[in-house]
Amino acid sequence: MKKIMLVLAAIVLACATARADYPTRQIRLIVPFAPGGGTDVLARILAQRLSEKWGRPVVVENQPGASGSIGSKAVERAAPDGYTLVMASTGALMSLATQYEKDGPFDVNAHFAPVTLVADPPYVITVNPKVPAKTVADLIALAKSQKSSLTFGSSGVGAASHLSGELFQKEAGIELLHVPYKGTGAAETDLIAGRIDIMFAPPQTVEPMVKVGKLKALATTGKTRSPLFPNLPTADESGLPGYEAVGWFGLLAPAHTPEDIVQKLNAASVEILKSDDVRERLANLGAEPHPMTPAEYSKFINADLKKWTAVMQTAEARQKTGEKK
Repeated sequence: MKKIMLVLAAIVLACATARADYPTRQIRLIVPFAPGGGTDVLARILAQRLSEKWGRPVVVENQPGASGSIGSKAVERAAPDGYTLVMASTGALMSLATQYEKDGPFDVNAHFAPVTLVADPPYVITVNPKVPAKTVADLIALAKSQKSSLTFGSSGVGAASHLSGELFQKEAGIELLHVPYKGTGAAETDLIAGRIDIMFAPPQTVEPMVKVGKLKALATTGKTRSPLFPNLPTADESGLPGYEAVGWFGLLAPAHTPEDIVQKLNAASVEILKSDDVRERLANLGAEPHPMTPAEYSKFINADLKKWTAVMQTAEARQKTGEKK
């Protein structure tokens, strides 16, 4: 018995030492989308700085598919040791929450260990230049006069760009026809060509086309103005009081990851996000760092998913009503 107790004590000591020395090897940071998107860009910024800080490689690995749920599930199933993380997003978590809805309301803590929010940038309400609207108020009036003939594109069902449009319809009391794409790029291409009318788009994606006049920006969707579009009003200022829709990005580890590892990841990430060079890089993407404690981030995710679940339920009910007519 004494020998067994000594062995167990040695194992506990070894585990504690390994955690104190974390990280001692390569960390995988899963991006559940294809390279080049907002989730991927932010993941690579954070991975680079964590690698530099710890002297251990933090390797970004893209695992796209199923609106982000494939990569997210891979991390959910990974060993809870801090060596497999995911750069999560609004759309990816909504996709996952939808798959678990039969089990009741989704609680992020049952599936992941939240580390920190990275950023929650607004979208830009962007239209084809031929759309005769200069403000959000104009767009709402146009939609009411044309009754469902205006179309809005998104990067996919359940993506933040889709959810933003659904919330816009709900709060404005209008109907738009949703056209889902397999990515932001394809939707933007059709917006420029005039095959769709509206897009709730990531600011860094549409900014070049807005500058040259191939697209028209009406407003941003956050509480405050975007650093990339400082002269552009918010939707609240431009005709839809109280409207707010942001697409967040943040770091998650598998559920049951030891608290000390989560706190070490949080402290390092927060330090990086507060650095001047990272703040500048995020500003060029139309975002600002918004670090949180793990507990704050957990509450933020659950409240956000509850909000968007209600929006999706309203959208689905409206669609079923339309099909019956």
